[in-house]
Amino acid sequence: MSTLEKTELNIGYIPLLDCVAILWAEKQGYFAEQGLTINLIREASWSSLRDRLAYGFLDAAHCLSAMLPAAALGTDQLQVALQTPLVLSMNQAFISLRQDLCHELGIDAEDDEKSSSQKLVQALQQQQKMNLAYVYKHSIHHYCIKEWLALTDVNIAHKIQLMTSPPASMVKGISEQVFDGFCVGEPWNIQAKLEGYSLIVAASQNVIPKVADKVLAMTQEWAELHPCTVKALVNAVQKAQTDLKQRADLSQVWDMLVDYQIIQFECSAQRHVCDYHKIQNIIRNLVGASAKPQLADFIWLIEQIEKWDGVEISEIEKKQIAAQCMYAEMLFA
Repeated sequence: MSTLEKTELNIGYIPLLDCVAILWAEKQGYFAEQGLTINLIREASWSSLRDRLAYGFLDAAHCLSAMLPAAALGTDQLQVALQTPLVLSMNQAFISLRQDLCHELGIDAEDDEKSSSQKLVQALQQQQKMNLAYVYKHSIHHYCIKEWLALTDVNIAHKIQLMTSPPASMVKGISEQVFDGFCVGEPWNIQAKLEGYSLIVAASQNVIPKVADKVLAMTQEWAELHPCTVKALVNAVQKAQTDLKQRADLSQVWDMLVDYQIIQFECSAQRHVCDYHKIQNIIRNLVGASAKPQLADFIWLIEQIEKWDGVEISEIEKKQIAAQCMYAEMLFA
C-alpha cells in the first residue's frame, strides 16, 4: 500500500439520504481498512460546509455538485478550486407544496410536473404571493424549481424571488408557513408529507437531466498534496456504495440513519410501507452504473448558472471550468 500523506480526516456532511455511503463506510470499517481515521462532522447548512471546506477546516465533504463550478467562477463569494473524484448521488430531489395550497389550487397526486407547474404559475400570474425555498443558490434544487416554473412561464421563472433553507429545516419552515413549498432531497419531502404539511408535486428526474447532485469534494490544493489519501478515501466510499446497492437487507442502514437523526419519523415494512420502500430504493440507486464524475454534468451546471444568474461564459471557458471540477489524477480508475 502507498504511504498515506494524512491518516486522520475531517469529513463534513449535511443530513440527507445521499450522505449514506460516507456514514456507512465509517460504520462498516471501510475507512479503517484503508488506514484512515475519520471524524464525521454534521454541518448546519451548505454555506457553512462550503466555507469550512474552502478554508481547510474540513479535508473533504459531501457537497452540492453546483458548488464546484460556482466556486471556480467566483459567483459563490469564494474563488477557490474545488474538485471531486466521486459522485454520491444523481438527481433525486423533489418539489413539495403545502397541502392546503395544493387543495386551493386543485393540485393532486395525479398531476404531472407540467400540470402542477401550470396550476401554481396561474396563481403567481394573478399576483398571489408565493414563498418557495431551495437548499442553496448553486444547487440542482434551485435549477429544478426554475425549470419547473419555466415549463409554464419563463418570465415568472426568472422574476420569482426564492428563499434559502438548510435541508433539515424544511419541515419546520413549511409547518410554520414560513414558505409555501420547497425543493430538497430526501428524506425531508417524505417527512413533511407524513406529518401532514405538504404534498410532493414534482420530481427532479422529470424536470432536469440526470446529472450529479452530490459529490465527494475537496479543494484542488488538498487533493494535489494528498493523492494516496484521496485514493484511500475513494476506495472506502466506493466499497460502501457497492455494498448499499447489493445489500438485500437495509435494516442496519436504516437504524444508522435514525441514529444520525436523518430519518426522524416512524416508517417501516408495516407502517407507511410505500415510503419505507421508496427510501430503500433511493439508497440502492443513488448513483448509476458508475460513480465517476462526468464532464457533461458540470457543463450543464455551468449553463444553468449562465441561464439563471445572467453570467456570460464562453464555450471554451465552460469546458475548462468543468474539467477543473474533476479530480485529475483519477488514481482509483
